Amino acid sequence: MNERMAVSRIGGVALDRKVSDAEHKLRVELAAVFRVAHHLGWNVDTLNHISLRIPGTDTFLMNPQGLGWDEITASSLSTLDYDWNVLSHTGLKIQPAGYNFHSGILKARPDVHCVLHVHETASTVIGAIEAKLVILSQGGCRLHQEVGYHGFEGLAQEEDEVPRMLADLGDKHTLIMLNHGLLSIGASLGEAFGYMRALIDACALQERVMATRGTMRPIPEPLQAHTKAQMGRSGGNAPREDISWAYWLRLAERLDPAFAD
Repeated sequence: MNERMAVSRIGGVALDRKVSDAEHKLRVELAAVFRVAHHLGWNVDTLNHISLRIPGTDTFLMNPQGLGWDEITASSLSTLDYDWNVLSHTGLKIQPAGYNFHSGILKARPDVHCVLHVHETASTVIGAIEAKLVILSQGGCRLHQEVGYHGFEGLAQEEDEVPRMLADLGDKHTLIMLNHGLLSIGASLGEAFGYMRALIDACALQERVMATRGTMRPIPEPLQAHTKAQMGRSGGNAPREDISWAYWLRLAERLDPAFAD
């Protein structure tokens, strides 16, 4: 098997071990998402996390503590197991709250390959009011029956909170964590990213509409379901995530190709 080792330009972070071509590809794509998400304003300084399962193993990739999302590179991502062990680097630490529920979801849900969590401002606003998310636009229809809600319990670093998060998530792809932030999951990195983008956009739109003090015009649920079904067919033979995914990777290249180091 061909093996590669990438060397980061950021802070001298380098892998302690060689990785397979398959893992290297995952690292590059995950690093690209961190750069694009930072460009879109989703994260808060060095906080928030994205995790990605390494197929065929009991390990996953996640950003280490202390690096901003605009600093993440393919080789600075940590490989972790489900026992709090960092397998890829010496000296890098993992934030307990981030590790706790990312590892808990990936371990409990073999169908989930990516978990994305952010504290984006407009989304936190929607999680701080009594009203729930209202679907107000065509793009928001993707979220029909895809949004769960999880109450605030403090820093999400207690193991006994994970089962409650999983129960609140259910069979949905997104979770509004009240007074906290947002979470999305997916069978792929592109799917989790797409759901997060839809959720952030829907929250931002609702925040702006509420600011007008006008009467909101929600899309009726049957029409939401119809539009969501149309979206599933709009990409022809390719899933919609695959069509847009290539664009986001190209954007990461334009922003700073060093993410692939």
